[in-house]
Amino acid sequence: MPDRKAVAEYQAEKAVVRAFHDALDNSTPANIEQALAQFVSPDWHWRGMHPFHEQYGPEAVARVFWTPLRNALRPLQRRPDIFIAGRNAIDGGDSVWVTEMGHLMGLFERPWLGIRHTLRIVMLRYCEFNRVVDGKIVETAMFCDIPHLMMQAGQNPFPPQTGAMLVQPGPRTHTGLCYERQDPARGEATLAAIDAMLKNPGAKFHNKDEATRLARVWHDDMIWWGPAGIGATFTIERYVRQHSIPFDNALSAGYRFNGHIAKIAEGDFGGFFGWANLTLRNAGGYMGMTAGPAAADMRVIDMYRAQDGKLAENWIFIDILHYLAMQGLDVLKRMDAVQSGGG
Repeated sequence: MPDRKAVAEYQAEKAVVRAFHDALDNSTPANIEQALAQFVSPDWHWRGMHPFHEQYGPEAVARVFWTPLRNALRPLQRRPDIFIAGRNAIDGGDSVWVTEMGHLMGLFERPWLGIRHTLRIVMLRYCEFNRVVDGKIVETAMFCDIPHLMMQAGQNPFPPQTGAMLVQPGPRTHTGLCYERQDPARGEATLAAIDAMLKNPGAKFHNKDEATRLARVWHDDMIWWGPAGIGATFTIERYVRQHSIPFDNALSAGYRFNGHIAKIAEGDFGGFFGWANLTLRNAGGYMGMTAGPAAADMRVIDMYRAQDGKLAENWIFIDILHYLAMQGLDVLKRMDAVQSGGG
């Protein structure tokens, strides 16, 4: 558990990330690299979803991700829903991470990654973990739901999903922006609720007993805000039917948990990310893929809201494009080929 005496340190790390976002949001495509360089280390390790993957240093991140995105969605407005900091439970509290989740909203003025521009408002879901050391960001995981943006542009790459496709709201309580110091005991309770879920994941929801087991760690009216391609579900019963059973039926073979890189909690909110958290094999049908012998990785971010000792809301980010690419389907290349008349 975090040292309560060290909680004040989080405010310094939060200030660095907030200043970083302010500089980034007020930069132009021409000076994004300079804005990044003020707040990150020269060897900054940045992890992004397919097709960005791992990048090092502000020049690479600006060139590969931020400059093209800012040229496509403009003006770009940051709309955060969760902002927390904490010591990493994975490394025994040695590192401090700051996490922000929300949407990047903009007018889709130019194509991005082959996704056609709509000239209308689009909302790009994102969640970013930043490790801060001595006033600099040294490591980042920046996940964004690219398939959800494709759907908003009328280019749905998937068969019908089991849940609902929504522009997802933030926490029901509207209390996710923890800019000020929080009671350490609440963060400890949130982390305990997340750990209870991880120890009792409720795999194989094919009978009433398993659904009952799930209810030990989740509220009955829980909300699971899944990524595009899977969708959102509401209540334990619908979560089991609309996500857990289809997921388990298709992906339980060869399932391997690889662990997480960072896991933090503050106030009623917490989450984790991995690279990759899971490795599993598609038995056929999931995301429209045929069965195959090759295992593929799922890079995942989970964010949670806890309430009264149980979990009430869960926002999921999965690098689905990378998962499919490892199975031989590059969704972005296929989409570009179709648009250019090559497929």
